[in-house]
Amino acid sequence: MANDAALNSSLVFLAAVVVLVGITTYSFKKMVVTYFVGAFAIAGVLLPDWCFFDRDFSRWTSPVTEEERESYRISTGSRFRRFRIYPIRLVVYGTVYSVALYKWWQYVSS
Repeated sequence: MANDAALNSSLVFLAAVVVLVGITTYSFKKMVVTYFVGAFAIAGVLLPDWCFFDRDFSRWTSPVTEEERESYRISTGSRFRRFRIYPIRLVVYGTVYSVALYKWWQYVSS
């Protein structure tokens, strides 16, 4: 990951949420579950090699060449352009994160 600031701020926010869950529920187990759900959610968005996944699906079985990686860096430019909107990715992420958030909320609020 080229810019660690997003990861650092996400982990600080996660720590605040974990402390808040601990204060409101008085449960160490719920704090641990909150930490792991949050860590996996953050990792799912910030850590994948988008240069690899932004290629054509048929090329996923071959490694990324240095030329492809360089052209990807030049084409994206900004760090926010790195997260391009793809309908399939949006549906999969939305579904997985919605179910995980719902299950987490059910567990923490019980």
